Amino acid sequence: MIHFDLKCAEGHSFDSWFQSSDAFDKLLAAGHVACAVCGSTNVEKALMAPRVRPSRDAAAPAPDTGTKGALSAPKSEAEAALAELRRKVEANATYVGGNFAKEARAIHDGDQPDRPIYGEAKPEEARALIEDGVPVLPLPFTPGRKTN
Repeated sequence: MIHFDLKCAEGHSFDSWFQSSDAFDKLLAAGHVACAVCGSTNVEKALMAPRVRPSRDAAAPAPDTGTKGALSAPKSEAEAALAELRRKVEANATYVGGNFAKEARAIHDGDQPDRPIYGEAKPEEARALIEDGVPVLPLPFTPGRKTN
């Protein structure tokens, strides 16, 4: 696998993994590589710094991402907006996990107190909630508090 930093004609930067450099070239020629921000297929490789692994004896310094505890900082306005949305949802709503459909229906029917919730639902459960007039909305991220 090979990791490429990419950019589109609109100036958006994003990255992706490919099986090989040849695989990237074939996918690009077929129009299957698109900008993660705007969807443009006018994409090219961006200038990249090589990743050289330090010797086993050398202590590698932690990368400075600019955000405490994060693996990487958002690369675009869209990523930053999604991160902010996620932060607000997690700060202001109760995570109910796989009980989302049951909890949402109970709140809608008045059996539970009205409160903001989020969690997971199977597609058929979400469809049934929508058909019954329960106001639900899919989130563009997966919950970070998954429990096994």
